[in-house]
This record gives sequence, structure tokens and C-alpha cells, in this order.
Amino acid sequence: MDFILKKIISMFLMPLPIGVLFIIVALILIHINKIKRAKPMLTLSIVWFFIFSYAPVANILLHSIESNNPTLHTAPKNIKYIYVLGGGHHTDESLPITSQVVETSVVRLNEGIRLYEQLDRNAKIIVSGYHGLYDTTEHAVMQKKLAISLGVTKEDIILHLGTKDTQEEAKAGKKLLADEPFILVTSASHMTRALNFFTHEGLDPIPAPTNHLASIQHPNYTDFFSSEALTKSRIVFHEVLGLIWQKLKGI
Repeated sequence: MDFILKKIISMFLMPLPIGVLFIIVALILIHINKIKRAKPMLTLSIVWFFIFSYAPVANILLHSIESNNPTLHTAPKNIKYIYVLGGGHHTDESLPITSQVVETSVVRLNEGIRLYEQLDRNAKIIVSGYHGLYDTTEHAVMQKKLAISLGVTKEDIILHLGTKDTQEEAKAGKKLLADEPFILVTSASHMTRALNFFTHEGLDPIPAPTNHLASIQHPNYTDFFSSEALTKSRIVFHEVLGLIWQKLKGI
């Protein structure tokens, strides 16, 4: 129930749905002849979309989350496990495995493999993830296929099946990892929330953030009403809502 409720809330409390809601309210006000009230609502919707689809603003907001944890350039010695959190996929055997797994998951797994190679392959890579609503293949299985295709030894891959979200991934790792230090790989924007879940379970993760999307080095001040910027704002909203949810649950 928790999982479904989170999905429903996150579906609507995002920049695009909220902006569309402002427009709908304005149209309703116009339809019932409340023109004076409709004007500020329409103005609000335009300003809303401008702010969250303006590249410099979206990048600054996203960078504030992504920069919470530094990059793990070199894997600490004697690490036995690298936990790569799940993402998404769509099973289609006519496509290469790199096209079936979403870009976020490909990047996460590649970061895990990079650190695995630094450890001279003397570590196990844990992959996790649930199946989708219509796709019956578990994401962990897809990640295993991708890892093997990228040269990881089959015996070095551990599957955590049936994990719907990060909280369940943390709980699934508790029995295996116990108090063993391990490398945790996920998107930079998601790392703070992921660390909260894993440390709440008494685990000892070493953060290895990847898939950094914020670009603040060379801002493009002429990038107005950008769909890419709106996507970055959506990620920010999603993570902030997730952190609020954690606070409410005492995590």
C-alpha cells in the first residue's frame, strides 16, 4: 500500500502536472465568467513553467542535491560487495540488452563494473529491482544479463529479486551485508535518500554516486522552456518528496 500511495502522490506532485492544474483552474474560471481570477492563475502557470523549464534554474536545483556526496574515484581496498540499485527496463528480445535497460540503469551498472575492475574482480556485484506493471521480467535479471554482456563473471553477480523500491533493496541487503562495509551505487540525485534507507537498516554503505545530470559549469542562459530542464526539475521534486516521506516515517 505504501508503494502504491507513493507512486500516486509522486505522479501528481510534479512540475508538469501542477502547471497543467493551474491552467485547468484558469480555464474553469474563464468558463464561469471569473475573468479577474483567471488572469492571475494563467500568469502563475506561465511563470511556473518558465521557472522549472529554465535550464540554469533546473541545473542549480538539481546540483544542490547531486553534490551532497562526492564521487568515489577509487574503490577502497578489501571491499567484498558492490550494490547497484535498480532502475527500469522494457523487455524486447529484438533489441540489444543495452537498449532494453534504461539509460539510468546502464550508467549505474557501468559505474559498479568500473569499481569492480579496480578491485581486480575480487568483489561481488549485487543487482536488484522489481518487474514492471506489464513487463514480467525482473529488473535484477536484466541487469545480470547486461553485466555478463559487459564482461562480469556470472558467479560474481548476486540477484536481489522482488525489491520494489530502495527501502526494500536496503532490507534485502541486511541479511547478506550485516556490518560489512560495501559500495553503494546509484544516481547522484538519489544517493542521499538511498543512504538514509541503508543506514536506517544498520548497514555501512560507501556512497558511489553516478549519473550526474546537473550542468552548472557552462550555464546556457538562453535555454528557455526546455523539456530537458523540466525533466531535471521533476527529478528534484521526486527526491525532495521522497526525503519528506522519509522524515514522516522517521527514517
